[in-house]
Amino acid sequence: MMTPILTIEAFAALGAPDLVYVRPIKAAEILANTPAAQLQSFELDPDQTLYAVHRADGERLAVLTDKAAAMAAALAHELAPVSVH
Repeated sequence: MMTPILTIEAFAALGAPDLVYVRPIKAAEILANTPAAQLQSFELDPDQTLYAVHRADGERLAVLTDKAAAMAAALAHELAPVSVH
């Protein structure tokens, strides 16, 4: 049996267009990938754990300080969040 190969777009459409995942992320990753001008009003410890909300295709939609807030933000935007580790 052959395993199907899916494009990013096909994979994203599998569950539902409103399916998102929430995963822990170190603040260091945000600090490394975000222009300094966008971080001026934030004080982040590089070792701090934040929670990122991603579309099924991996695009990061939001970063919040705790998991409950990330799940609530997804639900408030009529998205269906799932947690990944």
